[in-house]
Amino acid sequence: MKKYFYFLLLLIAATSCTEDVKFNNPAFQGLKDNVFWRAVGYKAAVSINSNFVIEGSLGYEKVMLQVDNTAKKTYILGVNDVVKASYANTFPGKETEFSTGTKKGSGQIVITDYDSVNNTISGTFKFSAVNSNTADVDNPKVTFTEGVFYKVPITPRLEY
Repeated sequence: MKKYFYFLLLLIAATSCTEDVKFNNPAFQGLKDNVFWRAVGYKAAVSINSNFVIEGSLGYEKVMLQVDNTAKKTYILGVNDVVKASYANTFPGKETEFSTGTKKGSGQIVITDYDSVNNTISGTFKFSAVNSNTADVDNPKVTFTEGVFYKVPITPRLEY
């Protein structure tokens, strides 16, 4: 009887050790000013001017990463207006727009995987972008760190 009790106890312990795993595939997320930020919408495409754009959105907020091609490499921000990152909040009354560009802002976008078969792109990003409204002294910049975009689907050409 004792053996059956131990066997039953072992069986209960083994079956109660389940783990609900939630896959975050695809994903676009990072730390916005040290607060976790995860997009609910994401897409990537070639823009009208032949640049490659990766975008994540959460409600009224949008992060846009732009590079000049899809090669697996590190793209440095703040050097020109072709490779850039931007963040915009379009909530009525709280509209703000931050961006990097020639001699403004800093950071990097790293393309780690471009899957032309499944039409997805993956990589990392971090940037500090400057507010386009210089009169807004309360919010001079926005910073994204530990940013990741993973298997973001590539759609047909976008109108940017």
